[in-house]
Amino acid sequence: MEQKKLLVKLENAGVHRSSKWLVRGISFEINQGQIVTLIGPNGSGKTTTAKMILNILNTDEGLVKGNANKMAYVPQKISIDWTMPLRVIDFMKLTSNLNNNQVNESLTMTGVDKLLYNQIHSLSGGEFQRVLIARAIAKKPDLLVLDEPVQGVDFKGEISLYELIKEISEKIHCGILLISHDLHVVMSSTDYVVCLNGHVCCSGTPQSV
Repeated sequence: MEQKKLLVKLENAGVHRSSKWLVRGISFEINQGQIVTLIGPNGSGKTTTAKMILNILNTDEGLVKGNANKMAYVPQKISIDWTMPLRVIDFMKLTSNLNNNQVNESLTMTGVDKLLYNQIHSLSGGEFQRVLIARAIAKKPDLLVLDEPVQGVDFKGEISLYELIKEISEKIHCGILLISHDLHVVMSSTDYVVCLNGHVCCSGTPQSV
């Protein structure tokens, strides 16, 4: 069996702000082709942990080591002026220098290539999430970080989005860090679970957790 490339490793990592620890003692790793899910209540430090991995936040304790050359991030909330006329193709190219092939390929991978010329404001919650994911994978990152990617999506849409995330991991051989608070649906499409509440409460395979 081939050795999977280590993409990122946290060793007792912590972030301290305004005289309190947001997270502390966080240790886990993400390898190529692996889906790791961070789970925990609101305010448990899931997004903070993701931001340490993405080098958005510096650690105040411990280490974050990484070999991922390219990382992509789909945040939990994205602010868009929904009244502005903006087609999917324009949105895809908004902050990235993407060519039409990259746009088409990634939209096809997420199953929304037919929406290329649709207005962003006309998309359903599930369609918009698929466009966001397409935009993140267009440059084929080594590591994809998805913060609550099924927000505003109905239950059936949730299941198909989680299936899509698993497919993406297999197709572009990236590691995925998935942030969620919904354990039972995630279980079928993750390799490793880290339960957070300011620190790691438990971690392991979905079955053991």
